[in-house]
Amino acid sequence: MASDLPLGRQTSYPRVYAPSLLAPIPRAVGREALGLGGAPPFDGVDVWNAYELSWLDARGKPVVATAELWVPATSPRIVESKSLKLYLNSLNATHHDDPSGVADLIRSDVERVVGADVLLRIRLGEDFGPATIGRAPGTSLDGAELTIDTYAVDAGLLAGSADARSQVEETLHSQLLKSNCPVTGQPDWATLVIHYRGGRIDRDALLRYVVSYRDHDEFHEQCVERIFTDIKRQCLPDALTVWARYTRRGGLDINPFRSDFETLEHNQRLWRQ
Repeated sequence: MASDLPLGRQTSYPRVYAPSLLAPIPRAVGREALGLGGAPPFDGVDVWNAYELSWLDARGKPVVATAELWVPATSPRIVESKSLKLYLNSLNATHHDDPSGVADLIRSDVERVVGADVLLRIRLGEDFGPATIGRAPGTSLDGAELTIDTYAVDAGLLAGSADARSQVEETLHSQLLKSNCPVTGQPDWATLVIHYRGGRIDRDALLRYVVSYRDHDEFHEQCVERIFTDIKRQCLPDALTVWARYTRRGGLDINPFRSDFETLEHNQRLWRQ
């Protein structure tokens, strides 16, 4: 029984640099399922934070660092997360004179796989000041006293939930977004933030919709794009941003941001990260 579970399978970590480990996933797969042909109705970025990065300096002494990758939502492909973890560990025995060489190498390899320019920053311990942990902006949805019995994604929960007579601009968040990795079945936990302008969206309906992802199998990026698309179609906001800060797994966290009117300015860890 245990051998059939993902955690029961032995994983061989590479001992030499292995860029071939990076596994691409076409974004078109998830977008076609949403009926998004051609250019999607949003822009955005996937921000990856890698906390397990190491290499050897010119004398063979280990260096440890973190990496931050910004992959544009316009890239034709994403990277499968475990393949990125294994790839980064393949750098453990490589020699580099300074962090810039490591950054150039990782950037080049990831850009080749995703098919777009990638922003990459490497930070050493001395680059950090006192830790600043943020809280999600806006008003929490999670205090509502609700009876909920739907744990499979249902966009219909949003139908008729926007009141066009009450025009607002507001930011809402929930800590209750949970879905599952479609490859391993492991749970993915996130803080979800929704910023919109338009008819006021019923908060109870929105929370029921967020919770309906609880048994859903889909990659982080695809979940956020599905949420954006469902809110846009069902609630018809004039402007919409959806972004999620996922908790860390395997030394990586992924934070997709999608919007049709604003850009992400900061990559700030939230308290659950």
